[in-house]
Formats: sequence, C-alpha cells, structure tokens
Amino acid sequence: MHTTTTTAQTHSANASSPSASSGRFRKSMGLSALVLFGLAYMVPLAVFTTYGLVTQMTKGHLPTAYLLTLAAMLLTAYSYGRMVQAHPYSGSVYTYTRKAFGTHIGFMAGWTLLLDYIFLPLLSYLLIGIYMSEYFPAIHAWVWVAGSIALVTFLNLIGIESITRVNWILVVVQLVFIVVFVGLSINNLAGQSAPVSLLAPFHHEGFSVPLIMTGAAVLCLSFLGFDAVSTMAEETSNPTFRIPLAIMAVSLIGGLLFLVVSYCAQMVFPEWGAFADPDSASVDVMRRVGGELLVTAFTATYVAGCFASAMVSQASVSRVLFAMGRDGALPGVFGQLVTKKRVPAAAIMLVSILSLIALVITLDTVANMISFGALFAFSAVNLAVVKHYLVDQKLRGTRNYLLYGAIPGLGFLSTLWLWSSLSSLSFTIGLCWMAVGFLCLLGLTRAFRVKLPELQMAE
Repeated sequence: MHTTTTTAQTHSANASSPSASSGRFRKSMGLSALVLFGLAYMVPLAVFTTYGLVTQMTKGHLPTAYLLTLAAMLLTAYSYGRMVQAHPYSGSVYTYTRKAFGTHIGFMAGWTLLLDYIFLPLLSYLLIGIYMSEYFPAIHAWVWVAGSIALVTFLNLIGIESITRVNWILVVVQLVFIVVFVGLSINNLAGQSAPVSLLAPFHHEGFSVPLIMTGAAVLCLSFLGFDAVSTMAEETSNPTFRIPLAIMAVSLIGGLLFLVVSYCAQMVFPEWGAFADPDSASVDVMRRVGGELLVTAFTATYVAGCFASAMVSQASVSRVLFAMGRDGALPGVFGQLVTKKRVPAAAIMLVSILSLIALVITLDTVANMISFGALFAFSAVNLAVVKHYLVDQKLRGTRNYLLYGAIPGLGFLSTLWLWSSLSSLSFTIGLCWMAVGFLCLLGLTRAFRVKLPELQMAE
C-alpha cells in the first residue's frame, strides 16, 4: 500500500508547501542514464579489483566462480525489479523489507545495507590512493584519497545530472580498454606455439567446489551496482518500467564483461600461483599482454573507473540515508533535500566524512565488510518478493507461484549459499555492525516501547 495523497485540495497544499517541495527529487533519469549509473557503480574493470585474490583462492577457476555469481545475481536482480514495481521509492532494501516485514526488520535490513553502501565509495577511494601512489610515488596516497573525496562530494552536491554526464565518458573509456585488452589477448594466444585448451579456465587440475563457492561469494563485490539503480526510483520517470529493465540490463552486461575479461586473463596468464603480489596481479597480466604501455593505460583507465564508482556509490548511499531520515529512523536532517538541484546534502556530507576511513583501513577488510552487507541485503529482497506478492497480495495460480515464489526462492537460496561461504572475518565484522544497529534500534524505540514512524513516501 502506497502512502499518497488523494484529493486535489491536498495536492494543491502540498505543491505550495516549501517542506513538501523540498522533499521531492527531480525526475531526470532515463533508461540509458540508469544503465550508465549501474555500470559506473559496478566499474566494468571491477574484475581486476579482486582478480589475484580470487584467482588464487579458486586455484585458477575465476571464470567458473563468475558464472555461479552471475546466476545468483540475475535471480536477485529479478527480485529487485519486482519490488521496485511494488514500491517505486528511494531506500532500496530498507524500503522493501520495511513494507514487507515491518519497521523493526526493515530498520535492521537498512542498517546492514549501509555496511555495503557506505563502504563501497570508501573502497573506490582506497583503490585510487593505492594505484596513484604507486604510479606517482612522490605523492602520498592520502593526497589522492582526500582530493578524490572532495571532488566527488562536489559533483554530488551539484546534482545527479552532472554525474550522468561524467559517467558517459568514464564508462565508455573502460569499455574501449576492455575491447583493446581482449583483442591483444587473442593476438597473444594466436602467437603461442603450444596447444591451448579453451575450457581450461573453467575446469582444470585443482577444481574444488567449496573453493569456487568461496571465491564466488567474494565476487559479489563486483556486481554491486545493479541494486544501486533501485535507489534512483524517485528520480526516474516511469520507474516501475525503467528501473526493473535497467537492473536486469546492468546485471547481464556487467556479468558478461566480467566473464570475458576474466576468461582472457586466465588464458594468457594461467600460472595462478606465480603472481608477484596478488593485490596487483592485474599488472602482471597487463604486462604479459601488452607490455608497459598497456600497464600505463590500465592504471589510468582503472583509476577513472574507481572515480566513476565513487561518484555513483556516494549518490546511492545518500538516497538510502535520505529515506531513513525521511522516515525518522535517522535524524531528520538526513531526510531533507536542499538547493535547486534537490540533493540530500547532509547525507552526502556524512558519506564523504566516513570515506576518510580509507586513509587507515586495508583493502581486505573493506572487501569483507561489503560482501557481508551485500549478500544479506540480496537475501532480504528475495524474501520480500515472496512475502509481498504471495502473502500480502494473496496472488495464486501456477504463474504467480513461479514468478513470485520459485524464482525469488531460488535467488534466496543461492545468495544464502554464497553468504555462508564468506570468511570468518566477514561474519565478525558484519555481526558486530548488526549489533550496533540493534542497539540503535533499542534506543529509537525505547526498548520496543515506542513504534518507529511510518514510511513518509513521496508521490
């Protein structure tokens, strides 16, 4: 049930009210902008973020791990689309679970989602600092991190339209690089005198399902982006059609890009145990494929992709904070839109301040944080579809059981399986974060004696 006004008189009053006006986003996102938003969030070159780590973890079966992750993500992307059609508002998992399971579970889901969303821009800043400081050793990493945070925050404050324009350039640059990399990889393989097995990246000696599952769970980090599209619902015209379509397109395009790139990398550099440093294994691959020139091009392109991801991930998490602030689950200042561009400035500034943690945290720790939050959120959305359509809406019939029961049910089982494959560090960090959220919930509800406010959704 959507909370909307119904009378012309109320519409008129709301239109003239400054507070009402300041609570609505501008509907400036079309289908192409949404797909670009998701791809920029994902970073088409994200395959190289954990390339060395997961390649060694799976003993050289990275493409196989990506196949499993892609299957689970497509099922979950379908569920996101169904929930966007039911609740086309900002807030993503927070909104969907709150409407499906109540305020308390919704708050905990939203809080856990923040573990994913808040630390994803931090991951981008961390990677920018690592790569740029290696390329320009005279300049400390903190300079690149702080400078990137300042520029990304400025672009978010002047509106989502500015991010869309920059995304066009940065996503296209990454796609061009991928085409060049694949072409050079094919040329490299064609020049080899020894016979090449085309199936080797998917199955060879050392194949282990548990190891591949563990790697697949970490690779969920690469797919974060399709879910972020759902946070743009209130800034999109006809969101119930465009958002689900964009979510599926981003998941499929991103997954296929990851498969192709990881397959080519595995073919040209099959010695998965010979990396000089797993964190920079991509440099070893680039050097073999195209020499130092390709290494330079890769560094520039990858950093640009991280910058694009930082922009859209900061925009996305600020919308979740906005939704929670608008509902009263967080201080009301986060639920306000300011300036003519209608942006949640307080939420944007909070994310930028938290991103400064990138100056003192490690890449492994951030990856574990994000994976825990992402898989928890994905599981919650799959369950929300079943609850909303089959329980609340009471839809019946074979078709409805398939669309709103079987498919999201498989999505839940697949994400739960991946979630259970995460490392102990992931669960330690994730459960501690949830414990803090539970304490916040106790404080907001005075030990459950006071109800959380109902959702205050925009039309």
